[in-house]
Amino acid sequence: MSGLSGSGLVLRDLSGNTESISLAISANGSFAFAPRVANGTTYSITIQSQPVNPAQVCTVSNGSGTLAGSDVTNVTVSCGQSARFAYVANKLSNNISAYTVNTTTGALTPIAGSPFVSTGSGPESVSVGPGGNFLYVTNSASNDLSVFSVDSDTGVLSPVATVPTGDTPYGIAVDPAGGYLYVSNNSSNDVSAYAIAASGGTLTEISGSPFPVGIAPTSLTTDPSGKFLYIANYGSGTVSALLIDSANGSLSAVAGSPFAAGRGPISIAVSGTGFAYVANQVAATISEYSVDSSTGALTAVSASPLATQSAPMSLVVDPSGGSLIVADVTQANEVATFSIAGTGVLSLAGATQSGTSPVDVVIDPSGDFAYVVCAGTNNVFVYTINAGVLTPAAPVSVPAGAGPQSIAIN
Repeated sequence: MSGLSGSGLVLRDLSGNTESISLAISANGSFAFAPRVANGTTYSITIQSQPVNPAQVCTVSNGSGTLAGSDVTNVTVSCGQSARFAYVANKLSNNISAYTVNTTTGALTPIAGSPFVSTGSGPESVSVGPGGNFLYVTNSASNDLSVFSVDSDTGVLSPVATVPTGDTPYGIAVDPAGGYLYVSNNSSNDVSAYAIAASGGTLTEISGSPFPVGIAPTSLTTDPSGKFLYIANYGSGTVSALLIDSANGSLSAVAGSPFAAGRGPISIAVSGTGFAYVANQVAATISEYSVDSSTGALTAVSASPLATQSAPMSLVVDPSGGSLIVADVTQANEVATFSIAGTGVLSLAGATQSGTSPVDVVIDPSGDFAYVVCAGTNNVFVYTINAGVLTPAAPVSVPAGAGPQSIAIN
């Protein structure tokens, strides 16, 4: 461990692909997980929660492998870039809004030079790459993916490359170790897969890409271990579950995939505690699943799906795994919070008003703030999170470009 100055850093190891072990880190130097695991067992170490006070971004190197007769000594965790930034894809104005994040209040302040022009047309989804040094943007109208470098001091974006994708790229996901990037192509019904260069953030398409999935895929995400990729298929009402080959990033179907969801699944989230949730926009429900950590298979939990009173558009699990935040649920233009029981079952904890047409919600790495993109009012609403309850921050919103669709926080 090096560069750690904040508090609250927690690592997670998935040993043997079955047992999740957490380890809180409070100081630089060597660290060891307990209990010990058997020789020949695989391991996968990821960041469970990032440090705060001050906020930092930590990354894991050499985080996965197999025990081979001795202790593992080459896993490194490095922390840096105390500044945090937020980026919003504005589909109609064809640009990217950029903000600094106040790590104490959660407030967003536009960065000098923002908004930054997209290198493609119709920016749809954004994702921050490993270490926060690169930003990736899907362009749904030009069928490509923009790569930007991020100035670690200012947050300013500089174009690096534009990479072809499939037809109408929609969602984007980077695996927890930062080695692979995946894009769901809404019109060609497949997923493009890329390897991320360790030094330059550039992308190389993986052999066999694109990989077929269901009809009109939208949101996609990996599980926290980075072993599986899950895709919501809007047109077929299913969820595709794919195994990620850790050696090359290629994809293969999990046994039993695709798994049934409701009508119009548009957003998916997977918790670190073994559950997955899907927002079914047309059906106005949320599907609830348990995740088999060994096989990646999904099993509906009792009482699934959960009925909502309006169309849910986006959902996210907080870093602790104790609550789910859902945009545009319960009543129109509201953001709701659900508590997650030990069985994975959801129960409504509360709701608060947002702007018009909330389309995306994310939680910052500290777990203290939630950000909601509102496409109808062209702004981003900011909330503080306290024991799973959302409270509007001050100021409660900041302007974005025209037709904002998604937000990423480093």
